[in-house]
Amino acid sequence: MGLALLSPVHVTKRKQNPNNKKQAASAALPRSKALPLPRQRTTRVSSDLLFRMAPKRGVKAPLAAKKKPEKVVNPLFEKRPKQFGIGGALPPKKDLTRFVKWPHVVRIQRQRRILKQRLKVPPAVNQFTKTLDKNLATQLFKLLLKYRPEDKAAKKERLLKRAQAEAEGKTVESKKPIVVKYGLNHVTYLIEQNKAQLVVIAHDVDPIELVVWLPALCRKMEVPYAIVKGKSRLGAIVHKKTASVLCLTSVKNEDKLEFSRVLEAVKANFNDKFDEHRKKWGGGIMGSKSLAKTKAKERVIAKEVAQRIRKGLQGKFIGITSGSDILSIPTLMEQDHKQSQPCRSIHEPIPCHQFEIEGETFMIAPQDDEEP
Repeated sequence: MGLALLSPVHVTKRKQNPNNKKQAASAALPRSKALPLPRQRTTRVSSDLLFRMAPKRGVKAPLAAKKKPEKVVNPLFEKRPKQFGIGGALPPKKDLTRFVKWPHVVRIQRQRRILKQRLKVPPAVNQFTKTLDKNLATQLFKLLLKYRPEDKAAKKERLLKRAQAEAEGKTVESKKPIVVKYGLNHVTYLIEQNKAQLVVIAHDVDPIELVVWLPALCRKMEVPYAIVKGKSRLGAIVHKKTASVLCLTSVKNEDKLEFSRVLEAVKANFNDKFDEHRKKWGGGIMGSKSLAKTKAKERVIAKEVAQRIRKGLQGKFIGITSGSDILSIPTLMEQDHKQSQPCRSIHEPIPCHQFEIEGETFMIAPQDDEEP
């Protein structure tokens, strides 16, 4: 019998896990005293149990996604997003008015306008803000343009013709033309002599003290006057840069009907309203920020007053017409509201003070030691 050759058995060592403490302890001991490693068990599940398990719930099929229409893109034009950094694309245009350094004259004009709105303006100065409306002003200027005085060239030509006529021995008839009169001193003299029929004053005369007294003089002498916008518009009529006052002493016969209509409108707007204008102060208009702050303070004060009324601290018992509760009010509130109206109760009328806060009407009944 031959002996069967046995193949050598290769025993593979298990790799030690550095995190496993038991393997580390057994490796530290000598081989004779090494602890046996626990045998790993695998659990097997029979096919019957697998089939008996509850079936998984089916997931709903996703809805069919709507196909978005594909945009037709021209391959010749690529989409390049703009970059507005340094050295990049220019930013879009915007309004840069508030960054403009305006001329000194413009800034002074705007500051003067704001100051006139904020400060209190006396009636004598405030009346120059009430100017003639656009339609009447257009009619008035059309009438004044018909009576423009001659300019230097026309005067030179007229005097030349007159000299030639005198040289030839002819008699020249010199008839005084009807023209617009201008100049503050000249117009004042015509008003005092009752020769002026219509006076036109500019609203932006600087300083205003030059003409601030002129409406009162016209009213005393019963001369119709009108305040119009623009001393430059008045100056253009008399061939000057500016004119503070113009005056008409007479008109032609063909313009008398139109002139009478203008006079009626001017009297209704200025002469008849002189007493109203001289009592009305101007200015005192706050800006948007100041108005917002003032309204916020008023809301806080009204809220505090309403809380004091509801709490009834240091006051008297009062009745509220809008509710059934009996509340109290501070004594200070009674001093502010001194209206006295009869307070009708269920039993008998009681004289009391009545006022309103936040839509609620409060009535204060006087105590026994007070007079109603």
